[in-house]
Amino acid sequence: MPELPEVETTRRGISPHLLGQTIIAALVHHPQLRWPIPVDLSERLQGATVLNISRRAKYLLLQTSAGTLLVHLGMSGSLRFVDAGEPRLKHDHVELEISNGMVLRYCDPRRFGAWLWAGEVPEQHELLISLGPEPLSDAFDGEHLFLRSRGKTQAIKTFIMDNHVVVGVGNIYASESLFMAGILPTRAAGSISRARYDKLAECIKVVLDRSITQGGTTLRDFVGGDGQPGYFQQQLNVYGREGEDCRSCGSTIKKKVLGQRASFYCTRCQH
Repeated sequence: MPELPEVETTRRGISPHLLGQTIIAALVHHPQLRWPIPVDLSERLQGATVLNISRRAKYLLLQTSAGTLLVHLGMSGSLRFVDAGEPRLKHDHVELEISNGMVLRYCDPRRFGAWLWAGEVPEQHELLISLGPEPLSDAFDGEHLFLRSRGKTQAIKTFIMDNHVVVGVGNIYASESLFMAGILPTRAAGSISRARYDKLAECIKVVLDRSITQGGTTLRDFVGGDGQPGYFQQQLNVYGREGEDCRSCGSTIKKKVLGQRASFYCTRCQH
């Protein structure tokens, strides 16, 4: 499933080709994704100009002169630009024909993504209104985590993966951030000090920012390509390394399932 850095890379990849363009036509070939695509989406978007492309958590927000389109890539979705007239692939479910002669295509084999209408005030949409702060914003820091964690007995890893606490800290990035901060993923969220939360918040920012930066340097071509940035080629310290030596101390990396997700950690470096 695309995580926050992959979605941010997608946003950066499509923006230069879409900003300022007029949508000539919006074609829906398969209306049933995770939720049904609004029946009037084509009518709303036809003739609209794309004013801005932003991201909230793992949602892409395409602000147009007619209102805002909310797009989620789901588990297998991707966006790519092709020339008008290029044959459509089997799982290309939505197309935006734009004024520069190109077509933005949404491919989603598992159809678990979303194309929804968020209107004039997208932040009030039911999927966005209760989300926590962006991890790379000034609104997210150690104090925020500390205050939200008081009285919490849940594991720290599942706590920081809760989108109501902070958005976009997926499984890989949670494991890597906790390793960098020296905190065991099984520790109760409410037992962690303010000082350690300060460090954890900074580590989350570093891990995510590094992933986005690496994505920017290895960005696949969103024009004529498959549109998928993929998981960035980076040296992971713990994730997926069960049984291997810790890069810092040489101890064996362990694995434990928390909240139905695999968690990787070093018992010597993390406590």
